[in-house]
Amino acid sequence: MPTDEITAVAAGTWTLGDRAVHRMGFGSMRITANPDPDRAVALLRRAVELGVNHIDTAAFYVSPGGTLRVGTGPARYATELIRAALAPYPEDLVIATKVGFGYDPEAGFTEAFTPAQLRAQVEENLRRLGRDQLDVVNLRLGRGPGAVPVADRFGALAELRTAGLIRHLGLSNVRPEQLDEVAGIAPVVCVQNNYGVDAYREQDAFVRLCGERGIAYVPFFAVAGTGREAGAGTAQGEAVEAVARAHGVTPQQVRLAWTLHQGPHVLAIPGTSDPEHLAQNIAAGALRLTREDLTRLH
Repeated sequence: MPTDEITAVAAGTWTLGDRAVHRMGFGSMRITANPDPDRAVALLRRAVELGVNHIDTAAFYVSPGGTLRVGTGPARYATELIRAALAPYPEDLVIATKVGFGYDPEAGFTEAFTPAQLRAQVEENLRRLGRDQLDVVNLRLGRGPGAVPVADRFGALAELRTAGLIRHLGLSNVRPEQLDEVAGIAPVVCVQNNYGVDAYREQDAFVRLCGERGIAYVPFFAVAGTGREAGAGTAQGEAVEAVARAHGVTPQQVRLAWTLHQGPHVLAIPGTSDPEHLAQNIAAGALRLTREDLTRLH
């Protein structure tokens, strides 16, 4: 499949909150790993040139340390790299970030529960991105029940939305019942969960539920799967590799195409630090899987 000729337009669009975004976006977690920030800046600019207008990030995407637990040299924040590359920002660009989790070089990962802690994380994102208002803020929950009900934390962010610091709200790492808990507090425009062709398929029903409610479903690690931060392994699975051979594409492109085939409300945010992989990921938005392909992958 040709790559450089294909842009994110090929994946179609979805209205995220009140803005139309191409369903093939970009995840910024991995751009902090390289000690040369110029490479990240060039990659981000290339992503926008290829039609990406939805970028996922977080203030705790930072190296050395951080989510990837790699790297040397001075701190490199994905949010600050985005600012360096793209400010002043294109009018159609939507930047989605996350709060609830934070990262301190000395204390490591922290979780925000109080309104003051959540506001501090929102303000950090505003400062590092150089924005007066955040487009989308996802409340990222931990794996446990948490010390404070999700409705209370979401309510604190809803107040910041009313104050004008946030445009739209979403949830990350959540279950369907938690989506119900925040109903009526403020609109939820997206759900970000770990999901892929061979990972966390018990969420199939949740994906459909989000579609029925007009909520974007934005899987993270759609390519990496259970490899998570470590990335995709060399073994992609017999079904994925067979479909890839049939279409003359990479297994990673099949994974992304499968993601987009789960519904018009499903968005992809693959991340990479490699320009060639960036072009391949975006080109996957043009890959149309057959009914037989989807049956085989299921």
